Amino acid sequence: MGNEHLLVKVENGIMKLTLNRPDSLNAFSYEMKQGIIDALKEARNNDDVRVVTIQGAGRAFSAGGDVKGFHKLGGTSVYDALEHTNELVMAIRSFEKPVIALVHGYAAGAAFNYALSCDMIIAAEGSKFIMSFTKIGLVTDGGGSYFLPRIVGAQRAKELLFSAEPIDAKQAFEWGIVNRVIQADEFEEKAMEFVSKYANGPSKAYEMTKKLVNQSFVSDLDEMLELERLTQVIMMQTEDYKEGIAAFKEKREAKYIGR
Repeated sequence: MGNEHLLVKVENGIMKLTLNRPDSLNAFSYEMKQGIIDALKEARNNDDVRVVTIQGAGRAFSAGGDVKGFHKLGGTSVYDALEHTNELVMAIRSFEKPVIALVHGYAAGAAFNYALSCDMIIAAEGSKFIMSFTKIGLVTDGGGSYFLPRIVGAQRAKELLFSAEPIDAKQAFEWGIVNRVIQADEFEEKAMEFVSKYANGPSKAYEMTKKLVNQSFVSDLDEMLELERLTQVIMMQTEDYKEGIAAFKEKREAKYIGR
C-alpha cells in the first residue's frame, strides 16, 4: 500500500496519506500516484477508515507533476503517462468516503487539480494555488478544465489557467475553492479537529451524499429528485439513521458506526 514516496497512517478513523518527496516539493511520481490509488482501494472495505486526508511533507503540499521526468516524454508516451494521472483523479472522485486535501505552502499544476478532485480543501493561511501549466506552454490536465469552471465559473477559470499566476488561500476561499483557511501555526491541530468531525459522523450518509452531488453534474432535476427519493428509502434502513433519531429524542450526541 504505502511506499517511500507516500506515507500511510490510520488513526482514529482517519487514513492520513502524506506525500513524501519534500526535497522536490512533493512533485508527483508514478510511485506516489500508485500509492494513493492502492491506499484508497484498501480503505474502501476497511471499517477503521471513515475519512481520508492527503497532505504534503516539508514546505509544501506539492509542486505538481514531475517536470524533470515528464519533459523527456513525447507523442503517445505522454498520452500513456497521463492515463495514470486520470486513474488517480477518478480514484479520488469515485472513492465512497470523504477525501479532504490539507494544503500548506504550494499546490501547483496537477497538485492543484488533485486537490480539486477531493471533496474538500483545508488550507493554511499564506498557502498558494497555481495553475502553472501555461508557464511551460501546456494546457491543464488532471481534470482542471472540468473542476475549476464548475467552482469559480468559466471567466475566472480561464483567468487562472491563462495567467498561471498564484492566488493565496484567502482569495481561494472567497472564490469557493477552499472550504476553510487556518492560521499556519495552528494548521495541523485545527485541520485535524475539522477532519475528526467527519471521522465520527454518519459515514454512510456522507457516502450517499457524495454520490448524489457527483451525479448531479450529469443529471437533470427530475432525475436527481427521483434519485434522492430512492436513496432516502435506503438510508432509513441504516443503523446510523436509527441512532441519529434515538440521539435526537434523547437529546444526546449520536454515536455513529457507519452502517
